[in-house]
Amino acid sequence: MIDKKQKIKLNSVEQKIHIRGTADKPVILFVHGGPGLCNRHEIMVQDDLAKNFILVAWDQRGTGGSYIADQSHLTNDKLVEDTHELILWLIKEFKQKKIIVAGISWGSVLTSLLADRHPDTIAAVINYGQAVSSHGEKLSYDFALKAARDANNQKSIRVLEEIGAPIDGKMYRGGLEDLMKQRRILCKYGGWSPNPKRQSYYSAILRPILKGLLSGEYSIGDVIGIAKGSSESVKKLILEEYPDFDLAKTNTRFNVPYFIFQGREDWVCPSGPVEEYFNLVRAPKKELVWFDKSGHDPMADEPAKFADGTLRVSRKISFS
Repeated sequence: MIDKKQKIKLNSVEQKIHIRGTADKPVILFVHGGPGLCNRHEIMVQDDLAKNFILVAWDQRGTGGSYIADQSHLTNDKLVEDTHELILWLIKEFKQKKIIVAGISWGSVLTSLLADRHPDTIAAVINYGQAVSSHGEKLSYDFALKAARDANNQKSIRVLEEIGAPIDGKMYRGGLEDLMKQRRILCKYGGWSPNPKRQSYYSAILRPILKGLLSGEYSIGDVIGIAKGSSESVKKLILEEYPDFDLAKTNTRFNVPYFIFQGREDWVCPSGPVEEYFNLVRAPKKELVWFDKSGHDPMADEPAKFADGTLRVSRKISFS
């Protein structure tokens, strides 16, 4: 069993990775979302996946163990090129011709851009919590407001009404602060996960990271990097650089197999636009796999089904 953490240089910046799995198995590189929200703590406990794959979890530039104070080079294009550099390193390290890339949330945008630009190194894309466009935020806001009204939660109703719907269906007037207010209410009403144990921002996001610190997955420096980097990354990459992104307009044709694992109860990246996007996708192989008991993160909500689905995908594709 392989199990090692290390830092490698990607485009001149040292970045932290954790590799765990079974030697000579296919490699999967996980591309986290947020942006800036590391998920090594979640990936490295997936024993069913580790039996059949070499799992690579990576703190992207600007966050976690790859935090840098200078954010001037933090762009989506740079993250895509970092991902490509890491793939080339993994191909050489494990003597493989292609690997699987799996992106969650904003990471699914990066993997889609990567597949468009560097298809020769990718055996397949597996996205979950698929982000499609900023217009989905209006649906997310409407879900939270309706849930708060149905529960007659006057405090949450007041907060959401003060925030207001996203401007032109894109982003909030108050930027990151308003986005986080909406997300906390969304979590409370199951928009992040239908699992009652994961229906607060603390239980869904913060507690797993703290457990990662206690387990030794993260150092104190890594957690400080997440705390600083996650907010800085959202401001730089979502609120400033990509308020108008729309994969349905820019990235629908791929030369690699393209799979989406989508939670039915996902209201961070609502399922309606995801299904519409999937219908537009043209790829050598494609499949939309529904996770009926999942929200934004099927790996956390239905880990066994996620592992089975990933193994099934690996048997359908070519790594040569």
